[in-house]
Amino acid sequence: MPKQSKPKAEKRAPKSTAAGRALLASLNQALAYARGDRVPGVRITYVQVERAPVDVRAMRQRLGLSQSKFAMRFGFTPATVRNWEQGRTQPDGPARVLLAVIAHHPEAVEDALRKAG
Repeated sequence: MPKQSKPKAEKRAPKSTAAGRALLASLNQALAYARGDRVPGVRITYVQVERAPVDVRAMRQRLGLSQSKFAMRFGFTPATVRNWEQGRTQPDGPARVLLAVIAHHPEAVEDALRKAG
């Protein structure tokens, strides 16, 4: 006697949860903001950040490293360090952030680079 198959269950729409509705509302707000629309309840604050020069030479000397050792330890090229120290260029973007961390927590940067390598 052939085995009877069970009737297939009807597909139901997934239940909507409060968290799901909140997530969708947030995504819609983000899209509206990205389009340039005013979004109720969203406050925009602009902060001006001073771009004081970074004294790479003082930082390197405080760590007791030569230009080439400083460059090698933290992933810069020796030419880049030389240019920063001689004022030909100033660190920008990610290099500026990395130098700020090196200035306060060089061991954290060394540890992260060791684990990434």
